[in-house]
Amino acid sequence: MNDQRSRALFARAGHVTPGGVNSPVRAMRSVRDFPLFAERGEGALLYDADGNAYIDLLNSWGPLILGHGHPAVVAAIRDQAERALTFGLASRLEVELAEFVTSAIPSVEEVRFVSSGTEATMSAIRLARAFTGRDVVVKFAGCYHGHVDALLARAGSGAALSALPVSPGVPSKAAEDTVVLPYNDIAAVERLMRLRGGEIACVIVEPIAANMGVVPPKPGFLEGLRRECTAAGALLVFDEVITGFRVGIGGAQEAFHIQPDLTCLGKVIGGGLPVGAYGGRREIMERIAPQGDVYQAGTLSGSPLAMAAGLAQLRVLKGTPGAFERLYGLAETIGEVMREAARAQGVTATVQVSHGLLTCFFAEGPIEDQEGASRTDARRYRAFWQAMAEQGVLLAPAANEAAFPSLALEDEHVERIAAALPAAFAAAGAAV
Repeated sequence: MNDQRSRALFARAGHVTPGGVNSPVRAMRSVRDFPLFAERGEGALLYDADGNAYIDLLNSWGPLILGHGHPAVVAAIRDQAERALTFGLASRLEVELAEFVTSAIPSVEEVRFVSSGTEATMSAIRLARAFTGRDVVVKFAGCYHGHVDALLARAGSGAALSALPVSPGVPSKAAEDTVVLPYNDIAAVERLMRLRGGEIACVIVEPIAANMGVVPPKPGFLEGLRRECTAAGALLVFDEVITGFRVGIGGAQEAFHIQPDLTCLGKVIGGGLPVGAYGGRREIMERIAPQGDVYQAGTLSGSPLAMAAGLAQLRVLKGTPGAFERLYGLAETIGEVMREAARAQGVTATVQVSHGLLTCFFAEGPIEDQEGASRTDARRYRAFWQAMAEQGVLLAPAANEAAFPSLALEDEHVERIAAALPAAFAAAGAAV
């Protein structure tokens, strides 16, 4: 595989950018020695700087449900760009996208747009603390909610104790009001609520965990969170930055029939452009300035380009009968051919699929929490990833990340993926 231009770009980037990349996972250090530099995308395909073509199962980490360069999305961006790139003022598109979001997600009566998922979770946490008058935040190990200081935390020595920072530069005091519990362990939540329920402002959770690999919620887990938060007077916050409008028009909360108090959104609602949002019940959202006393602002929040792209994508999804059923089917089909290929090569692998998301763990399953996800064999994944890339299939460049099929995939793409798997699992099996 030709890689001279990517290597040259990496060398240049190393002189002007920390690590040569603008987000750590792009360094691809767990699967290769230098980043893949993307050049362009077309439908189901991504092309790198060296001209290599890949069937894209990453899709910018989820937002490109329609694939690269969907005509409706491109036309919306082009039309808006000809009008103006940005205003720094209110615009009609903000209103229209807010109306779409609030009509699609029953728990969201009002929504505030921001520019990233991290901004969305940071703002939701601030709002939850103000609304409840409490400080403690509960999160779950393996769930990622952006690089907010209070959420870059790992579990302390007990469920009743404060969390510990996971990054230099995060003061211990920033994490001392964060408690980290095991995902899918409702008993741990119940114990914590009995001990400290009156201190807890909110519980924040990915309704389908997708940042430790795809780990679906066990039956009763989300229902238990809703019950415990209600009883304690704490807010339940769903981080649907990945799942919102990807697992269905109403998000994961519609799929599981659970209504949170606050919802964080991103990725999909910008059609691939930078965007985030948080929303919830009117009585909570009315605390946000200028109507209320909780301050949050952003000059480029509600970017007209992102609003236009997001509206275009969401309208296509809503107007396409069976769109999400097809997305689910693609993920299930790819997951099943992965399982078959792993069995044929005698490789231990657990392929987990949930609502159009999937991950191949090189470990015994099922995987139910971060402890289980941590057992995946990173050496085998590296060999697997490299073999798939050599055959023109792009997966997430880390062992504990999700694959995101797009609706641009056709039968021929799925057949090519299936054809690549035997050699990839053979390479994984031989990895030491």
